Amino acid sequence: MLYFVATPIGNLDEITLRALDVLKSVDLIAAEDTRHTAILLSKYGIKTRTVAYHKFNEKSAVDGLIEQLKSGKNIAVVSDAGTPTVSDPGHVLIDEAIKHDVPFTVVSGACAGIDALVLSGLSTRAFTILGFLPEKNIDRIRYVEPYKNLPSTLVFYSAVHDIKKDLQFLYEQLGARKVAVCREMTKLYETVTRGTLGGDLDIVEKGEFVIVVEGLSVNPLCELSVEQHIRHYLDNGESLKEAVKKVAQDRHVAKSEIYKIAVDMKGE
Repeated sequence: MLYFVATPIGNLDEITLRALDVLKSVDLIAAEDTRHTAILLSKYGIKTRTVAYHKFNEKSAVDGLIEQLKSGKNIAVVSDAGTPTVSDPGHVLIDEAIKHDVPFTVVSGACAGIDALVLSGLSTRAFTILGFLPEKNIDRIRYVEPYKNLPSTLVFYSAVHDIKKDLQFLYEQLGARKVAVCREMTKLYETVTRGTLGGDLDIVEKGEFVIVVEGLSVNPLCELSVEQHIRHYLDNGESLKEAVKKVAQDRHVAKSEIYKIAVDMKGE
């Protein structure tokens, strides 16, 4: 049997009893980083042999793992944190397991995207986990394009050296949507910063991040022209400043864009 075992995303106490049993009982653990996994195994007194299985050797290592599985060995696959194959190695092995009729299962547990989704306070009814954005800007644009108009909440992973760049890119592509930036989840310094893309977000640039962005909301007022949209709020007693703010939020654009139009309206 092949097991894809979820491991803690921060706090090492967050591992299931079943995961510990599997890691103790299998013949081999294929780990994204054997040194990182050794910390978890040492904490729980697990002495199972480990081998490296990461994105740089995934294709070359898979044949050997399949042969061992076919010979009757039991193997567990773990990533550095969370659920294997979710923005981590593992999918190549799943493809080969299916091809060779090797049985596999999942030992469930932590997933950073799910934890962040709950912490964000945004809708959990429908969501899309998109993982890490590509490195090149043109690839980023192509990657995000199919998801821009989805009503589902969007979940992105981000490294510390990319967090500011990623937030700016998402603002440029998605507009001024609600966002929650989750950092160091399950650890001592877990923080959730909620606000709006393009707004002032007080982010501590340390640790690992998950960015959760609200899906595209369809507001009937957005069928109006921007001028009519502004007048709607003005006619309802809102100040010009508040009307501009609400129109910007409804349309997921920067307040400065709406303000320019509002100023032109005043000059008419």
